[in-house]
Amino acid sequence: MSVRLSPALAVFALLAGCASVPPHPAATAPAPPAATAVVTGVAADDNLNAVAWTQTAIEHDLIYLQTYRDAESRLLAALHDPQWDALDKADRTTPLKGLKPAVVLDIDETVLDNSPYQARVVKSGGEFNEADWAAWCKEQQARAMPGAVEFTQFAAKHGIAVIYLSNRAKDLDQATIANLRKVGLPVNGPEAFLGLGTVLEGCEQAGTEKGCRRQLVARQYRVLMQFGDQIGDFVDVLDNSDAGRRKVMADYLPWIGTRWFVLPNPTYGSWEPALFNNDWSAPREQRRQQKIDALRYQ
Repeated sequence: MSVRLSPALAVFALLAGCASVPPHPAATAPAPPAATAVVTGVAADDNLNAVAWTQTAIEHDLIYLQTYRDAESRLLAALHDPQWDALDKADRTTPLKGLKPAVVLDIDETVLDNSPYQARVVKSGGEFNEADWAAWCKEQQARAMPGAVEFTQFAAKHGIAVIYLSNRAKDLDQATIANLRKVGLPVNGPEAFLGLGTVLEGCEQAGTEKGCRRQLVARQYRVLMQFGDQIGDFVDVLDNSDAGRRKVMADYLPWIGTRWFVLPNPTYGSWEPALFNNDWSAPREQRRQQKIDALRYQ
């Protein structure tokens, strides 16, 4: 039997039923993302970008490959030209005739990559010091620069002596030679490495300049090419100012890319103290301000 409700009761029942349905929960807004933690405790360092570029930029590696490959493509022509020589006239103290051929290379940032040491300095917030540098060298962990092994092995294969001139301290000789050999760079005996302690009788070395050692090389070799990351790797620089550095190179600009091959090093070098009058005793902030003052804005 069906029960029929009156219209009034039907409306009441409908309202009561609606009241028993729980309301939909309100939409919950998404929680805001957690704030990214900011690294603190690492001071800003002028060398950060330079070290980062050296270690991570493919352009850095390509410049080295390009330089060494270009040099290799020119090397045999230089070998077969008996008058070809890559020594500054002040260093060429022996006639070329009868001399054995050689190439002369700087080590640090020319054939070996010491950027991990520079990275450690940046991370610590410190500056270069001899003790930490020596410890790094003794680790013998420096990698070969791109193209350096292939070029030097090509030279050695064609009877061209590979000579390394370095300003590493004398007590680092053995560690340095071991590191060179470890990465595949040819070292034909200790005479192939002329470090800072090398003495040439009758030649007085000016500071860390390499002129005396280049003269020592000149006694035995006709130098086909030189490689370095500082102009002091090619010629003595007695006036380390911007004007002095440019002046000493002026006569040798035609040699760049043919006899002398210059490689990039934005992390350190004699170019830096030239900006603050070579005064490393000045406070760090003062040196930094002088570097800022040396910038061009037009």
